[in-house]
Amino acid sequence: MRGRWRPTPALARAVVVAAIAVVAAVVSASPAVLLLGAPFVLLATLGLLHRPDSSPTVEATLDHRWLHEGQGTTSRLRIVAAADVEHVARAMAPTPYVALHPPNGLVAGLVAGADDAPPEIEVGPRRWGRRVLGQEQVCLTTPWAGYRWGPVSLPGDSVRVLPHMRQFASRAETPRPVGLVGVNRSPRLGAGVEFADIRPFRPGDRLRRISWRVSVRSRELHVTTSPSEEDSGVLLVLDALGDHGHSGGLDGEASSLDQSVRAAAAVAEHHVGAGDRVGLRIVGGDGGLVGYGAGTRHLRVLLDQLAGVQPRELPEGVVERLQLRVTGGSVVLVFSPMLDPAIVTATAGLVQRALPVVVIDTLPPGATPRVPDGVDPRIADLAWRMRRLERDQVLVQLAALGCPVIPWRGAGTLDDVLRRLARRATVPQVALR
Repeated sequence: MRGRWRPTPALARAVVVAAIAVVAAVVSASPAVLLLGAPFVLLATLGLLHRPDSSPTVEATLDHRWLHEGQGTTSRLRIVAAADVEHVARAMAPTPYVALHPPNGLVAGLVAGADDAPPEIEVGPRRWGRRVLGQEQVCLTTPWAGYRWGPVSLPGDSVRVLPHMRQFASRAETPRPVGLVGVNRSPRLGAGVEFADIRPFRPGDRLRRISWRVSVRSRELHVTTSPSEEDSGVLLVLDALGDHGHSGGLDGEASSLDQSVRAAAAVAEHHVGAGDRVGLRIVGGDGGLVGYGAGTRHLRVLLDQLAGVQPRELPEGVVERLQLRVTGGSVVLVFSPMLDPAIVTATAGLVQRALPVVVIDTLPPGATPRVPDGVDPRIADLAWRMRRLERDQVLVQLAALGCPVIPWRGAGTLDDVLRRLARRATVPQVALR
């Protein structure tokens, strides 16, 4: 960013006072008056002697373009053609959900020497999202504060703040594995490593599977069997139809959308690390669909999609036709406060298709609605309590359909539910003819 040099008010005052002192000393023939004005004469002379003739340019950059909530980066200033610059001042504007160090965003320092680096500002986003960080104003000053360059405004850098993945570890296996390889035990026997049973030898069995201890005792060849190890398809459905409650960033209160995004990020990291295929569907906002995939690169795509979530309701014509279109064999995890009829209807449709569906309730216990201007707070509070009662009835009906509804509480949240779904998948189903 380019600017132009201008005399500072301090130089203008020094020149005016020095001129008055010289004229007064000459007119009154009083050396004492000149002695009193000598400091201003000296300051004006030194300031004018350091009149700049360069055209500096400044550029601010951030060390990182990808961050997680709670992480920090440094904003560094680069000055080109800084031969006439002695002092640098930076003022970074405060931004919601962004912590600065120093807290007021004001730093200044000398850069007279070749080894002197401009002062730095530490920036730490406290909430997920796609944000512009580093908007600031920069001012340069020559020696003796004679001339000032700026202040000029510098644009910030676009930074993707990924959701904080709170520790989530589930020891339960994902029900209905349908892939080829993975870490989940399949109901089908195959070339796994865990013991399942011992049976008589059949043509085609591998010799390394022979159990010699049992074969010698029974005088017939017997082999050990193991369950196959396969991966599973996990679909994460995120409700972005609204944001309920107050968001105070990583260190403050969490709104419903905060809980949904952070919980989905933690579950995605867990299943991708376990070798499962994970997909993502965002309902509401700008939408968003990420197909099934695995690996670190796919996890980054999932987190980037979650970081861009913005709450918005669906258009009128889309609400009635909302379908999640889940393929068979997938486990569906719905992260929602269950306050919108569209997501409730879509979830119930998946349950009626006999798919394993789990609803993770992300509504904060003390969430209160935002009261619009001109609305009586008592009426808004009464309407909110009625809506909470309707929501409780909806959750009871979903549980009656066989869909577990559990509040998000971090590590171990899904263990018991996934174990029950895995046992349900092995129970013989009654077929209607």
